[in-house]
Amino acid sequence: MTRTAEMSDALQGAVDRGEMVPWFQPQYDLRTYRLVGAEVLCRWDHPEWGLIRPNDFIPLAEETGIIDEIGQCMTEHALTAIGEWRIDISVNVSPVQLQDAEFTSWLEAALSRARHPAKRLTVEITEGRDLGNVPPLVARLDRLRSHGVGIAIDDFGAGHASLAQARRLHATELKIDRHLTGDDSPETTAQIAKAVAFARDAELRTVAEGVETTAQLHRVRQLGCDRGQGYLWSRPVPHDEMARMIAAS
Repeated sequence: MTRTAEMSDALQGAVDRGEMVPWFQPQYDLRTYRLVGAEVLCRWDHPEWGLIRPNDFIPLAEETGIIDEIGQCMTEHALTAIGEWRIDISVNVSPVQLQDAEFTSWLEAALSRARHPAKRLTVEITEGRDLGNVPPLVARLDRLRSHGVGIAIDDFGAGHASLAQARRLHATELKIDRHLTGDDSPETTAQIAKAVAFARDAELRTVAEGVETTAQLHRVRQLGCDRGQGYLWSRPVPHDEMARMIAAS
């Protein structure tokens, strides 16, 4: 049996067995340097293979349809974290999930049950991914926005027609791709400045991803980004460590 086939078999029931666990990477306000939010990141804690990162199993989960279970699981963890920590939480949502109207209905019901402010939740959509049939997807995102949920374009600048896509998806946040954050060339600096100017005009929040050095921090701050996340502050950490960081902030 190939490794892919093994992983495909192992993914069956992984959510029910509690193997899909949330890790968190904090986000900081670049004006006050206060911890104000976190991104939920899925990790597969396999009993034999250990901790597996999402890039190694999410594409397979999308192919096999298990992404729906994983997405709901991580979103539930996000809602729990909002209730526990009273900070903003973002969670990645696959375009595959958003093509199914049931996910939107499920999230609306979950928000109602949780009774936490929906504005604390942001769903992230990867900018470079194929979004499929866009008009129905936009209608579903608009339904979530009507409840107060934020819509973020993840890895902004890594794909194509970024600004156009942000407009058509009615985004509320741009997450500047880590490769742009780490590139201090005049061309990239101008690209980030253009994105920030667009975001300000459209009243969108900007988050600089992949901030690893103080020089990068000062640069994205001077360019006007609202928030930052990256190894300068913290790598993704498990729940208990994130809780300690919040308590100490």
